Amino acid sequence: MSYLPQLLFALALAAAIGFFAKNVGQIKKNINLGRDIDRKNRKKERLNNMLRVAFGQSKMQAKPVAGALHFVVYVSFLIINIEVLEIIVDGLFGTHRFFAPFFGSAYDVVISFFEVLAVLTLITVGAFWWRRNVMKIDRFHKPEMKGWPFKDANTILYIEVALMFALLNMNAVEENMEGASHSFLISSLIAPLWSGLSEGGLHIAERAFWWVHILGILSFLNYLPYSKHFHIILAFPNTYYANLEAKGRFANNAAVTKEVSMMMDPNVDPFAAPAPEADAPVERFGAKDAMDLSWVNLLNAYTCTECGRCTSECPANLTGKKLSPRKIMMDTRDRIEEIGQNIATNGEFKDDGKSLLGDFITQEELWACTSCNACVQACPVDIDPLNIIMQLRNYATMEESSAPAELNAMMSNVENNGAPWPFSQMDRANWINE
Repeated sequence: MSYLPQLLFALALAAAIGFFAKNVGQIKKNINLGRDIDRKNRKKERLNNMLRVAFGQSKMQAKPVAGALHFVVYVSFLIINIEVLEIIVDGLFGTHRFFAPFFGSAYDVVISFFEVLAVLTLITVGAFWWRRNVMKIDRFHKPEMKGWPFKDANTILYIEVALMFALLNMNAVEENMEGASHSFLISSLIAPLWSGLSEGGLHIAERAFWWVHILGILSFLNYLPYSKHFHIILAFPNTYYANLEAKGRFANNAAVTKEVSMMMDPNVDPFAAPAPEADAPVERFGAKDAMDLSWVNLLNAYTCTECGRCTSECPANLTGKKLSPRKIMMDTRDRIEEIGQNIATNGEFKDDGKSLLGDFITQEELWACTSCNACVQACPVDIDPLNIIMQLRNYATMEESSAPAELNAMMSNVENNGAPWPFSQMDRANWINE
């Protein structure tokens, strides 16, 4: 029976890790449903970008208040979780404060520092909650944030409070136990609250807070794949594989480029039959559904923090248009999740009569975009909503000819007159004589 706690902990740990690995594996499968794209070049630049943007939080500081608050939580998350290693060792081997003998007198200082970070986290989480629920900052209350997205944002705050509360009280209760050899800066201040308990009651309370803390961490781990907070993990690969080209430099469609090159080449026979390419698959112009996007686009969708910085900077959204870059990413993630579930259920994708373009993202949203790149610039983890918008536009224009009438007229003029205006080349100078 003395090994029962260790056994229960080992089972809980194995179940948590196993379930998390299963969910991560499914997300990886969903991301890999996207088209292949080469992002293996410029490795040094990519590494520097990841260290600067994801690890260094450089783009978060564009909004100083939110950036400072997020930095506190971020640092606390990285450092406090070091203590989780000790808890895991203690849980598996039945030890108590395994690292204490190795640190000696410095152990109390280290744990006290962790407790200070825990208090800062509680203060910061309170500020986040206040900004979201009392101040009601506009970017947190856009139409796409109704329902689960808003609940998700608050849920993670409540989880953080519970974890920090359990950590501090676990240490505070232990300080009142007979033979206690450690005293920590913050927990010592609340230790008197538990001084009235018997030794047996103190032992039960300490174990209860210990289990709440570690099970809370394991639950939090498995909550991440269902939450926007999965960016805690994906922000690093997302910034590594981000587009390093200059903002505003768009990729040309290879098939269109080939056709234009042939048109401009006087040596090409316009009536010649195309070269036989029987084995070459017919590629779709642009993207209609999530699987037509690249795996980087889908990685972007899963990495989206739903912070709304992109939408708050979007000139189209600011003028009342329906376009929200954040919604573009959320819709893309929802659709690829739907496709992934379809494949998991049927063994292969069965046409469900839906697509990303039309059922999730409307033409009105697409054509409201000014392609200014404000959303790309604003994103703290280098997500590129514009790339998805342009691919959907490409499909709508090239495959469905469903561009707005004004754009169709312009393209017709370019084709016939060599310019966007409805005048032939011979008539362009007539205005001189008017």
